Amino acid sequence: MTTTQTILITGANRGIGLEYVSQYAQAGHTVYATVRDVGSAYDLQALAARHSQVHVLPLDVADISAIRALATQLSELTIDILISNAGIYPPSGLGTTDPQAWLHAFQVNTLTTYYLAESFLTQLQRAEKGKVIAMTSKMGSITDNSSGGEYIYRSTKTALNMVVKSLALDLQPFNIAVALLHPGWVRTDMGGPNGLINTETSVTGLRKVIDELSVARSGEFIAYDGKTVPW
Repeated sequence: MTTTQTILITGANRGIGLEYVSQYAQAGHTVYATVRDVGSAYDLQALAARHSQVHVLPLDVADISAIRALATQLSELTIDILISNAGIYPPSGLGTTDPQAWLHAFQVNTLTTYYLAESFLTQLQRAEKGKVIAMTSKMGSITDNSSGGEYIYRSTKTALNMVVKSLALDLQPFNIAVALLHPGWVRTDMGGPNGLINTETSVTGLRKVIDELSVARSGEFIAYDGKTVPW
């Protein structure tokens, strides 16, 4: 018999985030799905209408005070898995990289995971084996960068990787495992139509990695197929 878990997912209105909600809900788990604009999250709202254990909540992950307020709102929960999925991909290249867009991307892609982990630490500690999952990308791998460009997205994900490595060490005494997950090149609004896999394949693999994650592997950079990604 599968133990029912409680999962918090950010950026749950489309793509990988929406697929996470769908698969976890179908498996009978309780899901708290956050999105910046609840009113326009039609697919997520429809999913919640079909699954009573899906709760849709507003959250702008760029607003640290909003993250803390949500943690206060959900202060009585036990959270088994926290998935920091929300992210943005502003285009950037040599001579075309906007500084304000860069700073905003750091806020969304890098700072969010830290402040989610910090704000929801008590709820994660209540779980027998709490897990914090940060959705990153191979584009944040310095080793993997062979094409240049994409300064904003690459740098924010590389910085996220270091944040998560530190979180893994700091949360180890609380028996909370932390991981960086690469979803693959997925056909989504962000990944584009030429992606190699669909969201169902990606999230099915990601969930398997999450299920098998332990404190012993905390801080690792892992792809949806279970393979370790070079830093």
